[in-house]
Amino acid sequence: MSVEVTVHRFHIPVMGIGFTVDSALRVARLGISTVISLADDRLIERVRRHYCAQQGLPCEPITAHDPDARAKRITAWLDLVGDLVARQLDEIRAQPFRPGTDKWRFVSLLPDSSAVKQRFLRGEDASSELHRGAIDVNIMTKVDSATYAPDGSKRDPEYSLAKAALRGFARSKLRGSLVLSAGVNPSLFGYLEQLEVFHRDEEGRVAKPVILKVSDLRSAVIQAKFLAKKGVEVAEFRIESGLNCGGHVFPTDGELMGPILQQFREERGSFPALLEPLLETWHAARGKTLHPSARNRRILVTAQGGVGTAGEMRRLTEYYGMDLVGWASPFLLVPEVTLMDEATRAQLAAATEDDLYVSDASPLGVRFNNLRGSSSEVWHRRRVSEGKPGSPCPNRLLAMNSEFTGEGKPICVASSEYQEKKLASLGFATPPQWNEAHAVYEKACICDHLGNPALLGLGIEKRDLPVAVCPGPNLAYFDRTYRLEEMVDHIYGRGASLVPADRPHMFAKELQLYVDHFERLEGKRADAFRDKLLDGIARYRALCEEPAFPGENLDSLRAVLDAQEARLFGRVSRQSA
Repeated sequence: MSVEVTVHRFHIPVMGIGFTVDSALRVARLGISTVISLADDRLIERVRRHYCAQQGLPCEPITAHDPDARAKRITAWLDLVGDLVARQLDEIRAQPFRPGTDKWRFVSLLPDSSAVKQRFLRGEDASSELHRGAIDVNIMTKVDSATYAPDGSKRDPEYSLAKAALRGFARSKLRGSLVLSAGVNPSLFGYLEQLEVFHRDEEGRVAKPVILKVSDLRSAVIQAKFLAKKGVEVAEFRIESGLNCGGHVFPTDGELMGPILQQFREERGSFPALLEPLLETWHAARGKTLHPSARNRRILVTAQGGVGTAGEMRRLTEYYGMDLVGWASPFLLVPEVTLMDEATRAQLAAATEDDLYVSDASPLGVRFNNLRGSSSEVWHRRRVSEGKPGSPCPNRLLAMNSEFTGEGKPICVASSEYQEKKLASLGFATPPQWNEAHAVYEKACICDHLGNPALLGLGIEKRDLPVAVCPGPNLAYFDRTYRLEEMVDHIYGRGASLVPADRPHMFAKELQLYVDHFERLEGKRADAFRDKLLDGIARYRALCEEPAFPGENLDSLRAVLDAQEARLFGRVSRQSA
């Protein structure tokens, strides 16, 4: 995010595998920042070929027979995106400032407090100050399995999924940041150290800054220190709610988002003293000195996960001091921004709270947000009813299980190969019905099926492909598709709200989700978890004494505190009885 001049107070985080794969080509020219998932290089290659054909550009296919195909595909796509967006922005800067032009649209979307917007409205030409949105990339650190050549031989470690993706981004011309999510991967972080574009150069610039997506202050500091020991500076901590978010969920040990944001607000001034000595040591070991521009840096702190009103946006930025706010799931209902087939988008628009649930579908073994009745879910259940459980595994992104392969190539627990072997090991001569082997069947193909919306949305595929989607619970309060202007105006509190006035506060919804999660825990872990939740509830009682921002339903937070506290103590009473 620090590479480009940020003109908006919000950004659009990565969503799934394919929903934001081309979002930069849709809105970066308008100053809006987005993130591209680097998970699926096969999908990326197909999307690249589509855009090359659309733009009349030469396109040499990068096939699986190339030993470094994954990295090369990612580099080629990011280079193309960067070039096309640069061309788009040049065209906007050359346009007159009048209704109907993209320049007019760019300026209209800006927050009313924008100095650039005010200059245009005064009749000044500030075209040189129109900057594209950041084009960042995301790597999920846990998805770093070994890859295999077409002949079945295992490739060297630097060709693993995450390392190849990292190399592809590092080699690209694209100026953007790397978002690392899902925690520490020592091997990947060690590889990061070897790539010069992630270090500050002699002129004091970092070509490709690093952003850490974190769930709490403790994990943020641990990861930042780990990287600092390798000479890598963190440009931003991107705080995401542990449960009130889309995709995979990574619950904290009971800390709620409000108290976490408060910790960052209080401790962010201490980051230089924590990290600079480690950076200095790394540089000194190489006969270098830490560049002055690396000292006393202000690390950006941003937040995302469940935000749904302009009032909540202001709570995060003005009260907790967040530099930017991520708005994710609501943009799944903005066709101008995200890729999806029309049928799934219509399902999302009609989805209620009951339709959006946390599942055990992910082969990673991490709980995963899901849409009830999605075409992916229907597809999986139909295969079970036909006696063909599991799915083909064309991508092998989550092929990590060696239960039945020993020293051989791991397989994915959502694959037909694994599920057939697992059922046989459980004593089933033929595949049973869903309710008899739910624990096996619930693992679903979220790699291929999360990429299908992009193929359908671009018209690359015309077939009836199964689609998986992983929205956060916040989407239940948005009930139709929206124009980009509508969503941005909603974010900034311009005009009528897009959500009902009685929509629960993001903190209220997250608290409920955490108490739901608490009820799944047992023993000492549950006791510690409950104590953290009670501390958070106490802090929220103090917050509720503050005045609400316009459009912020702080009353809903007040209303749930007693009920959720009673649930916590009610479980203790039941256990005692």
